[in-house]
Amino acid sequence: MTAGPARTLVRKVVAYVVHGRRLLVLTHDDVPLEIAGVQVPAGTIEHGEAPDVAVVREVLEETGLRTRVVRALGVERFDVWPSKPEVHERHFFQLASVEDVPTRWSAGEQHPSGGGASQRWTCWWTPMEHAHVLCAGLGARLGEIRPDGPVDPDDSSARDVLGADGVPPRSAHPPHGET
Repeated sequence: MTAGPARTLVRKVVAYVVHGRRLLVLTHDDVPLEIAGVQVPAGTIEHGEAPDVAVVREVLEETGLRTRVVRALGVERFDVWPSKPEVHERHFFQLASVEDVPTRWSAGEQHPSGGGASQRWTCWWTPMEHAHVLCAGLGARLGEIRPDGPVDPDDSSARDVLGADGVPPRSAHPPHGET
């Protein structure tokens, strides 16, 4: 950690909700993009709550979407100083919607868990190749996302990233030790 006050460890979840080859993102309606950035659903794990339960709850609370966990993607620590004297222990998950999804919609929380005024944001699906724009370390586990289910053949971004058959192309140079 860097210099500054003592930090409190806060357990969080981060949701990568994937639909085809698109990622669910959101921007705050009442906070400038320069401050809040582009985000994915995320939030605090409640006392006694399992991370895989917390991530489904957070997506529903923040977006209104019902989802299921596809896979756990790992845990990262992120020091949010100087914004807050906290270190977030972030549990990353890939999720899929269990219902039809809109293209773009407004959502929010009337009573945020951290207190304060209600918050509103706009949700939409961005192509995976644009997911690098996520702020504040929220993109730390993007490379762990794997296709889940069939890819829409009409989704050109899916063909560009995965290939026409919906499978990631193998590199001409496999990782060390693989043939």
